[in-house]
Amino acid sequence: MHLDYVNKVNQQPGIPGGAKKLARLAKAWKYTNRVPISSFYLEMRAAQYMAAQTSFSAALYLCGYLEWLEKMELADMNDPMGKAGRFSACSSTATKVTALSNLHTAAVRARKAVTAEHAWNTPQAFEYLDLLFGHQFPRR
Repeated sequence: MHLDYVNKVNQQPGIPGGAKKLARLAKAWKYTNRVPISSFYLEMRAAQYMAAQTSFSAALYLCGYLEWLEKMELADMNDPMGKAGRFSACSSTATKVTALSNLHTAAVRARKAVTAEHAWNTPQAFEYLDLLFGHQFPRR
């Protein structure tokens, strides 16, 4: 059922595959930085975020998504399919504190990457993306 929700968002005009692409980027960030956030939560929130978009740009939307998650402080989410009630981003209050700290750092780095790219400073954008992804971002 949850896969159906993500697939439905993926088929929206202007963002074909955007929800899954954003979820993959978020999960890559999570794994390369060992951030204690549920992958399921990241995927469901990515679909929810992309459902309100009309296009997809990887770096820009990852930045907006991370900032959005930080602004909402990784709030519990209602099951979009109405089957599981609510689910949490983290397994405990302690892991949520850690995750929010990691999320803040990520949002700042993502914003700096987008700002550098908008200023036509692609090398600096890649530096921030490399930091964002725990020095695992592909070289140009």
